[in-house]
Amino acid sequence: MPKILVTGGAGYIGSHVVKLLGERGYEVLTYDNLSTGHNWAVLYGRLVKADLRDKETLRKIFEEFRPDAVMHFAAYIVVPESVREPLKYYRNNVVNTINLLEVMEEFGVDKFIFSSSAAVYGIPKKIPVPETEPMNPINPYGETKATVERILRDLSNSGKDFRYVSLRYFNVAGADPEGKIGFAYPNPTHLIIRAVKTAKGEFDKLEIYGTDYPTPDGTCIRDYIHVTDLAEAHIVALEYLLEGGESDIFNCGYGHGYSVREVVEAVKRVTGVDFTVVEAPRREGDPPVLVADNRKIRKVHGWEPKYDDLDFIIKTAWEWEIKGRG
Repeated sequence: MPKILVTGGAGYIGSHVVKLLGERGYEVLTYDNLSTGHNWAVLYGRLVKADLRDKETLRKIFEEFRPDAVMHFAAYIVVPESVREPLKYYRNNVVNTINLLEVMEEFGVDKFIFSSSAAVYGIPKKIPVPETEPMNPINPYGETKATVERILRDLSNSGKDFRYVSLRYFNVAGADPEGKIGFAYPNPTHLIIRAVKTAKGEFDKLEIYGTDYPTPDGTCIRDYIHVTDLAEAHIVALEYLLEGGESDIFNCGYGHGYSVREVVEAVKRVTGVDFTVVEAPRREGDPPVLVADNRKIRKVHGWEPKYDDLDFIIKTAWEWEIKGRG
C-alpha cells in the first residue's frame, strides 16, 4: 500500500483522516508539533513530534519514510486570532507550507492534498457557492489559504511533476461515530461544538452573533458537514491522485444549510438541555448564507456522504463531549 505523510494528523480533521487511512491499510506517518493536536488522537502509524519550520527534521523524515503522497492539515485556523496576529498566520500557514513543498520537490514527491477552506470565497455573490466563484477572502486566515492555493496552482503549472487536490471545507462538525476521536481544542469558536459544550455546562451561555440578517429567521445559514464524511472526501481525492488524476479543487459540503437558530434548537433537542442563549451584535465579515455547491466532487469522485443529518452530527459531537476528552 502507498505511504502517506500527514502533517497536522494529530488535530481534529487530520486525526479522522489518519483513522480512515489506517483502516484502509495505508502506511501512515503523522508529522505534528502538537500545538493543538494530541498524541492519543493518532490511531494508526507513527507520530513524529516536529515543526514544519524545521526543514532538517522534515528532510530526515522524507529520507526515512519516502512517502508517495502528502496530506497537509497543519495550519492555524482561528479567524479572530488571524486578524490580531496576521504574521503568525502567514508564517505558519504559508511559509511552513512552502518549506514542505520544497522538501517534497527535493525528494520527488509529487502528490499533495491541501486542507483549504470556504473562507477563500469571502462573501460570495453566488449561493450555493461553486468552485468557479472568485477567491476574495476577507480575513488573514482566508488570505493564507488562498495564497497557498495560488502557490499550488503555479507549481502545478510550472512544468514540474506535481499534482494536487485542494479541498475547500465548509463548516466541519461532529465526531468519530465509533467514539474514538473527536474535537479537543480548549476554546472552540465553531457553533455546534460551542453549543454542545454549553449544554454540558462548560459555558454559562451561548451567544448568537446577529439576528437581523436577510434570512428566514434573521440568523446566518451555514453548510455543516460531518467530519467523517470530510475525511472520506480526502481518501477519494488521494485515490484520484494515485490513479493519475490532474490537479483540481473541490468544495466539501452537503449543498444545503441550517440557520444558527435551527442549530441551537437541534442541540437542545438532541442533548435534552435547555441552555441559555443570548443575542449579540453581528461579527464583522460574516456572510448571511454560506452553502457549498458540491456537484463537482460528487460527479468527479462519486463522493456520497453517509452522515448528512444535523441531529446525527450533533449526537456524535455530544457523545464525544460526554466522554470527557473534548
